[in-house]
Amino acid sequence: MHDVIIIGGGPAGLFSAFYSGLRKMKTKIIESHPFLGGKVHVYPEKMVWDVGGVPPLSGQQLIDQLIEQGMTFEPDLALGEKVNSIEKEDGVFKVCTDSNQEHYSKTVIVAVGGGIIEPKKLQIHGAEKFEVSNLHYTVPSFQRFVGKRVLISGGSHSAIDWANELAPLAERVELVYRKEELKGHEASIELLIEQGVHLHEQSSIQALTAAPSGDRIEQVVLEHPYDGIKQVKVDEVIISHGFNRDASLLNESPIDLDRVDDFFIKGTPLSASSVPGLYAAGDILHHEGKLHLIAGAFQDAANAVNLAKQFIDPDANARAMVSSHNERLDDHNKRLKKQRIANL
Repeated sequence: MHDVIIIGGGPAGLFSAFYSGLRKMKTKIIESHPFLGGKVHVYPEKMVWDVGGVPPLSGQQLIDQLIEQGMTFEPDLALGEKVNSIEKEDGVFKVCTDSNQEHYSKTVIVAVGGGIIEPKKLQIHGAEKFEVSNLHYTVPSFQRFVGKRVLISGGSHSAIDWANELAPLAERVELVYRKEELKGHEASIELLIEQGVHLHEQSSIQALTAAPSGDRIEQVVLEHPYDGIKQVKVDEVIISHGFNRDASLLNESPIDLDRVDDFFIKGTPLSASSVPGLYAAGDILHHEGKLHLIAGAFQDAANAVNLAKQFIDPDANARAMVSSHNERLDDHNKRLKKQRIANL
């Protein structure tokens, strides 16, 4: 029996684990992947700018630091376990996974982002055969794009960020998107233009032309509603069309949980759901003041843990202790200080 089970090992889940450790709660993280870090793994080399007090750092660096912090109080881990349902019997939550494991807890924090996600594939016949060569749905390493002609399809923040990151490295970057205008941050769009990224507005990929060898894309056929067909020579193609969401966890759970658009938990700004003892943090949580930033996920996590603590112990303080005065953190800081001194 745990005090809290956290479903999801991304930024919201890891900070929930850290904060619940501060509040001396027996904690378990259940993560569907065999590793922690969540959706940040989709962009390990992209620079992350929106964490307060932290200078820009790569997605991989952020993952490493989130894991280090999240493991401070040694929560139990169940990796590679996909949660199928959440039940509540006699005031106790039972969390069931796809390997027929049952985990029991007094409270639950759902921190699965928008659910388990898979990139939306390019809907062109035969496109899948190029996934082993030069058709990509994530960008695990920038190095392979150095000096290449790169075409990115998508108008999302991720597509814009990838274009800006690759522009100084690639020979040429083309950004293809269906709408008349991009919806990214103004500074990011301005940077696209400054860096000479070639924009193909109101355009979409209609076909892929293979090289004579047949194993790589050599040209991409674009269609514009007024300008017609255009062929673009490429070395690498990146597709950023968003993600398909898996809502099976919420669909299969027999608890009476209020939802928004099927995929999100309808909650409060304090991370409470319609089920007493069940809370949400990160993108899965929806309320009128929701902020879809990593920084927002951290606040959700702290609120969820504080409510979970008071749910278990109504006499507990509404907020956690000052973190810098925690004994375990003091020991951790002393070890870091000794390391720095030894490195001088």
